[in-house]
Amino acid sequence: MMRFRPNSGKGGLAAHWGWAVPALCLLSPCLSVMEAAAQEPVIPVQLVAVQYTTLSAELPGKIDRITVKEGDRFKEGQTLVAFDCVIQRAQLDEAQAVLGAAEKSKTVHKRLLELNSAGTLEAEKSASDAAVAQAKLNSARAVTTKCGITAPFSGRVVEQKARAHQYIQAGQPILDILDDSALEAEFIVPSGWVRNLKPGLVVQVAVDEVKKVYPARIARVGAKVDAVSHSVKVVAEVRGDYPELIAGMTGRVQMPAP
Repeated sequence: MMRFRPNSGKGGLAAHWGWAVPALCLLSPCLSVMEAAAQEPVIPVQLVAVQYTTLSAELPGKIDRITVKEGDRFKEGQTLVAFDCVIQRAQLDEAQAVLGAAEKSKTVHKRLLELNSAGTLEAEKSASDAAVAQAKLNSARAVTTKCGITAPFSGRVVEQKARAHQYIQAGQPILDILDDSALEAEFIVPSGWVRNLKPGLVVQVAVDEVKKVYPARIARVGAKVDAVSHSVKVVAEVRGDYPELIAGMTGRVQMPAP
């Protein structure tokens, strides 16, 4: 009776697919296992955060302090960066004082107009001056709100791109942050699979770094086929509380070929 011994050396089929194949088996069962392995495609996958962004300065100025470091966790609304805004706050105080004087002048001219002791033009001019002063105060308040950067969502710091006491320009990146409470798995499949990959389809994601398999559900299928590789990007949601998973981990999607 013919017997078959699969190649168990480095680079062999068993090692490639990670399957334990018996050392001795009948020819037809071994071929069935190998055929099944050949039909099961290897689809690389990467975990990405659903929310991630780069926080930048909205005003030129000097950083007073950065309250978090790389890897730190933070809560939504927490102040992450504070700027030295002495000049901006002084301008706010000035705008408040100017508005106070303009409001008093407006009140006086209104009363004089009622007593026929002032003309309509003077009363309207004082009212206009008060409106301009109010607008300047609103502008000064808006500027002072840019003297700090608060967290738009809860998450972690990925990278710190600036340091305390550093002078920066408007738009200069300071912190890269992400929300690691929800992760997605991104992978590429042949374009011929698109007709069978619908949102809601359940797949398994094997993560190399933790040596575990996690359930995921397809959320989105790319809107365009790459003309060169004839492939499409697919995004699946990893549902559940898995604190051991972090963005950037890689692995494979376990799913049969359509």
